[in-house]
Amino acid sequence: FRRHPVDGEAGIRENIELIRCVREAVGPDVELMFDAWNSWDVAYATRMAELAAPYRVLFFEAPVRPDLIWQFAELRRTVKSTRIAGGEHAYGRWAVKAMLDIGAVDILQPDPRWVGGISELVKICALASAYGVEVMPHAGGLATTHVIASEPIALCPMQEHALRDAYTVHYFLTDKSVAVDGYIALPTAPGLGLELDETVIESQEELAL
Repeated sequence: FRRHPVDGEAGIRENIELIRCVREAVGPDVELMFDAWNSWDVAYATRMAELAAPYRVLFFEAPVRPDLIWQFAELRRTVKSTRIAGGEHAYGRWAVKAMLDIGAVDILQPDPRWVGGISELVKICALASAYGVEVMPHAGGLATTHVIASEPIALCPMQEHALRDAYTVHYFLTDKSVAVDGYIALPTAPGLGLELDETVIESQEELAL
């Protein structure tokens, strides 16, 4: 979404038109998820959810500021037409537990790069399973792929996959984590499967420390 409360009614109409156009483009059988970039408030998010209801949106991601977890919880209690997702900016399992304790989200989105790595993400998955909350990690590339593959599909049903990452974040890797027909193949190389693609490296310099 590119329009927020300061944009008034015209901005709301533009947001809803975006949802309508995407739904029309992909048809009725594709799940839609929209990111509000932590830029709304409770009243605005509630109204957006009501107006978006005919288009069957799976969830709104990060509708309010990440530190205002009680606002996430309020939205989760009052909004019934879509689910509420968040947790990208939760740092460590203790921050995640605080969100789970107050019922802040339907879908938890910790980022393995920011939350404390793979080990911490696995602990967070165990926490979320105890609360009956799904986990769809924010980005994380192959680290996320491995964690999701190790968890029950009911707990981690899908991976967030940014198309641009194959050409930016993964540019120097042999396995660019490209989705084919909606699936990402689990690497079979040792460790995470991270290996530099020598063919795209134009020059190398040793940095003096």
